[in-house]
Amino acid sequence: MRFSLPFAFLTVLLSSFFSQPASAQRKLVWGDEFNYEGHPDSTKWDYETGFVRNKEPQYYTYKRLENCRVENGNLIIEAKKESYKGAGYTSASLITLGKQEWTYGRVEARAKVPKGIGTWPAIWMLGKNRTEVKWPHCGEIDILEFIGKDSTRVFGTVHYSDSLDKYQSEGKRPVVGAPYENFHIYAAEWYPDRIEFYYDDLKYFVFDLKKSEKLSGNVFQKDFYLLLNLALGREGTLPGPLSDDALPSKYLVDYVRVYQ
Repeated sequence: MRFSLPFAFLTVLLSSFFSQPASAQRKLVWGDEFNYEGHPDSTKWDYETGFVRNKEPQYYTYKRLENCRVENGNLIIEAKKESYKGAGYTSASLITLGKQEWTYGRVEARAKVPKGIGTWPAIWMLGKNRTEVKWPHCGEIDILEFIGKDSTRVFGTVHYSDSLDKYQSEGKRPVVGAPYENFHIYAAEWYPDRIEFYYDDLKYFVFDLKKSEKLSGNVFQKDFYLLLNLALGREGTLPGPLSDDALPSKYLVDYVRVYQ
């Protein structure tokens, strides 16, 4: 009985340690809490501009507060129906390329996705060498994709090319209720042998990096950069055609953090 108090204390201590979230056991190496007003921090973020990918209808604007701003503690990316530089729609896409890239760690964001047919908010990563080797050879990690037409699910996916240089994609899309009603934490824990995907505390998908091994190396063992964007759909894309009734549409991000 004389060992009961120290043992009980040790049990509680160990239980507390092992029950901590993974982020608590790592060091915060980069982040943006969005506790300021105006344009996103230019030391951390750059912009994609123009018509960027998938023949999407939106024009990504540069440092335009109507589409991208920090306000009341949140990053707001807003898609609008308007005439702008030959486009009928505008939005914004933030990237860390040239500012910060990472290999491994936990990447998480607390965000509130918009509801609306054809809206397509995302938190994702691309290989730093994308301009050299092109997609999908650079690799892609989709920490979050949400589409208005399937509003009870979130998507976590990886895209890459296999040992024969053929395109491969693998992921899960769990039913989580109505994610657009509240803020939720979307995260990927990236290790040398796997990538784990989380919706709040739910781990819903694990990708084994053995599947992406090539003679030239593993694409998911190299530097990646982060993107936050609100795209709009069209026929043939994941969210399908856009409903103008969904606009204007606001995508809110409370914070972004990277732990290693």
